Amino acid sequence: MKVYTKTGDKGQTSLFGGKRISKSDLRIESYGTVDELNSWIGLIRDQDIDSDQIKTLIEIQDRLFTLGSMLASDPEKPLKNIPLVENRDIVFLESEMDDMDAHLPEMKSFVLPGGNTIVSYCHLARCVCRRAERMVIRLSEESKVDEIDIRYLNRLSDYLFVLSRKITLDKNAPETPWKPRV
Repeated sequence: MKVYTKTGDKGQTSLFGGKRISKSDLRIESYGTVDELNSWIGLIRDQDIDSDQIKTLIEIQDRLFTLGSMLASDPEKPLKNIPLVENRDIVFLESEMDDMDAHLPEMKSFVLPGGNTIVSYCHLARCVCRRAERMVIRLSEESKVDEIDIRYLNRLSDYLFVLSRKITLDKNAPETPWKPRV
């Protein structure tokens, strides 16, 4: 199977189900941003982090492929036998956050992104996740999107923030509180 098909040379692509749409369509932007997020998470996973964190990130990447598949499907012709994002995936993220939070100092202010390269990658992924969430919400206003997909992205951005704090602790990196200039 060749990677190039030449069928998109005029700015159109196919959804799962065969429908052709513009590559600038909000649906394409949505799953493209989920794909970008997945790549950022891969970059985090490739860093010197705890093996349990790596396992969790691989699970998240799997879920993002699932979410991208759902977004890349024609909502008028839902495909059978493709996995779905489920409530247990959200519960998994919440459980992971609770486990990390148990080791973290209490937050007393917002924190500035940075302090360590891996921490910065987590913040970049969090920002891309929030952008994906906004796009999927916009898409849901004009087309069918499962509500759980939006909830998953919302919870994932929270997870990425908590992961940034946990890696800050693990790497003994500085956590810089935001002190607003008044």
